[in-house]
Amino acid sequence: MTESPVLVGMSTSELREWVATQFWEPAYRGNQIAQWVYRRAVDSFEAMSDLPARLRTRLSEVALITPNQIDITQRSRDGVVKGLLRLSDGNEVECVLLPYEERVSVCLSTQVGCAMGCRFCATAQGGYTRNLTTGEMVDQLLHLQRLSERPITHLVMMGMGEPLLNLPNLVRALHLIHEEVGISMRRMTVSTVGIVPKIYELAEHRLPITLAISLHAPDDETRAKIMPVNRKWTVETLLQSARDYFERTHRRVTFEYLLLREVNDTPDHARLLAQRLRGVPCLVNLIPFNYVPTPDQYQRPEVERVQRFRQILEQAGIEVSQRMERGHDIDAACGQLRGKHRGKPIPLKMSYSVSH
Repeated sequence: MTESPVLVGMSTSELREWVATQFWEPAYRGNQIAQWVYRRAVDSFEAMSDLPARLRTRLSEVALITPNQIDITQRSRDGVVKGLLRLSDGNEVECVLLPYEERVSVCLSTQVGCAMGCRFCATAQGGYTRNLTTGEMVDQLLHLQRLSERPITHLVMMGMGEPLLNLPNLVRALHLIHEEVGISMRRMTVSTVGIVPKIYELAEHRLPITLAISLHAPDDETRAKIMPVNRKWTVETLLQSARDYFERTHRRVTFEYLLLREVNDTPDHARLLAQRLRGVPCLVNLIPFNYVPTPDQYQRPEVERVQRFRQILEQAGIEVSQRMERGHDIDAACGQLRGKHRGKPIPLKMSYSVSH
């Protein structure tokens, strides 16, 4: 049995060719369909009111706008909306809508699960299943747009999965979102645990996005304990890739730094971090851990420890931001909702950033 064509993931040029060859319609019908799918985020062919009724009927018979559905939504008191998206093969991924006064951001997933094994991450505890397709990445944004009262203006690829291990689909998704949905690439952030060869590969695309590297420690011993990826690429190797990324793209890197009490938050850690980042055009985004039980019993540092850490960095000339913590009443960290839905409660809480 032939599968129905799925429109989300197709570009305007592909839609123009499709309607011309499959339906013998003028190519401009593809432009109209693209506008309805991407700019207006409709989920039915009947809503495409400037298409002839006969074409709308035919489209509904042979094609799908998307085969994916939001199974669960949770709304936080602070306006955050989290969705669990059920994919056509039954797998599930999470995506988050983050409305702010001056903008609306979304956090999207790039894989079903994650294989990176970071000790503080909810998604990592659920294991890895597969990469998402380009259409499945874009579809998360469109589903969230239907839940938003305002247009989405920013996005972060910081949900489930390691984006750089799905690089071809990721790059195509960023282009589609930019060209079809209309979000500037300068308002896009891609997060990575630090897959060094893929950072170089991403730099070759010279996209005007923000690269956010999850650093979380300035030395190899500490970082390897909480992030297994460091056993393959050292901190210095990672920092060199960040320097080279800036040289190729002229886009400074954001270093995410999760502060874990008495693990990576001491003044010595701060001084070493400032020393290691000297000469790297960057922003350090501090993320105080929110305490709940975890396999390693991590704890949140006291306010004074966070302030001292930040002060040391700023005195060394490092630009620093700190995450606004949102969505805690709905366990907004990616991996928690999926885990609970599958009957595997994952208690880890983190927060979403306003720095991107």
